[in-house]
Amino acid sequence: MFNTTRTPGVETDVLQHWLDSEFVAVYHRGRYFRLWVYRAGRLLSPREIEYQIQRILDDPSPALPGEEKLGALTAGDRIPWAQMRKQYFSSGVNKRSLDAIERAAFFVTLDDEEQGMRGDDPEGNLDSYAKSLLHGKCYDRWFDKSFSVVIYKNGKSGLNAEHSWADAPTVAHLWEYTLATDAFQLGYTEDGHCKGEVEPSLPQPQRLVWNIPAEVQAQVSSSLAVAQALADDVDCHVFPFREFGKGRIKKCRISPDAFIQISLQLAYYRDRSGFCLTYEASMTRLFREGRTETVRSCSNESCAFIKALESGETEEECRRLFQLASEKHQNLYRMAMTGAGIDRHLFCLYVVSKYLGVESPFLKEVLSEPWRLSTSQTPVQQMNLFDLKNHPDFISLGGGFGPVADDGYGVSYIIVGEDMVNFHVSSKYSCSQTVSNVSVQYSQRDHKSQNCSTGIPVSNTSRILNNQCT
Repeated sequence: MFNTTRTPGVETDVLQHWLDSEFVAVYHRGRYFRLWVYRAGRLLSPREIEYQIQRILDDPSPALPGEEKLGALTAGDRIPWAQMRKQYFSSGVNKRSLDAIERAAFFVTLDDEEQGMRGDDPEGNLDSYAKSLLHGKCYDRWFDKSFSVVIYKNGKSGLNAEHSWADAPTVAHLWEYTLATDAFQLGYTEDGHCKGEVEPSLPQPQRLVWNIPAEVQAQVSSSLAVAQALADDVDCHVFPFREFGKGRIKKCRISPDAFIQISLQLAYYRDRSGFCLTYEASMTRLFREGRTETVRSCSNESCAFIKALESGETEEECRRLFQLASEKHQNLYRMAMTGAGIDRHLFCLYVVSKYLGVESPFLKEVLSEPWRLSTSQTPVQQMNLFDLKNHPDFISLGGGFGPVADDGYGVSYIIVGEDMVNFHVSSKYSCSQTVSNVSVQYSQRDHKSQNCSTGIPVSNTSRILNNQCT
């Protein structure tokens, strides 16, 4: 997690990990700093770190020519970045400054914007919050770092994680712990400062120096244009579902994850008048170095339930089919967790076929179908750190990601406590067939359907559940 960077290559990128680092890299107003967080072998106190951060905020020096948007190199195409890195960042001041970023424990952005739930429409601000954490301005994050902590002008914060080194639960575990200990263990003084003392002889944060020629600046502009086009196309919508949560679902002896997945299938069917290949991530951490396997949650059983519901079958029949679909989903999830899934096996066959130079019509057919509905649940792992009911302001929004297919949806959700589920829905503005927020006027998006995947869990499924519980 720490001291890890993805370095670009012409043929393949490489993950580099250093054993230890005593500093972090900080970006503020177009400038880069090395901030030491250890002093004589001890970790600085929160108050000392605050003091050092304030020094960076108070530093009046301007950004060097080409420095402000340098991070766009990590957001654009990888091959040009690899070529620039080799030619212009392999010696001298550029290498020393790049090493300071890549060898840092992690990256920190002191963002000059305000984000979070604020003002007259607190929940309406969440979409902007999510997009900012996902890509920012496309140059004020260092996307090669394992993760970047983003701290906004109004004190709100969040995290952007590079995905190749680990999966979401690892980052979620870190962030849950950070949020809980910050508020309930470390705490703040009455005047809003971090607790602790400041050693007066702390060295100034070190300003990183660059020599960025015109050729690099031209590539920065090109990479930024590529990244900005991708970022501008992402439509993010974040919303809490509060009508009920896993408490009521579990009373009905139904898996909460199965319920949500089947609800997503129903929402997609109403949105697009059909079914699609659906990806749900499952952890394989029962195995050493296990990462993920795919749960193909669009099953014959879930389709049968949805068709029955939409065709007006009796509630008794719908409940029966819903139970079968739920049991099927649980079985698929168990198989994926225990190494009995199929998609990592298919991927391995694909890699071997490429290595051997063998064309496989079977693999070509199987792997050509896009994942138009890509989903993932963010786990809540450290509920014992604080009481959600007494401290609702500290409830996590979870995390999100972009759509996998150009005409698809990315849906991330986090089951919080017993009575709420937070959803992140993403799609692409460039696709006239998808929209993330149901409140957007469909006439503006040339949309044919009056339903959207943000209507989840859908009312009919809720009605079936309520009747089954009673």
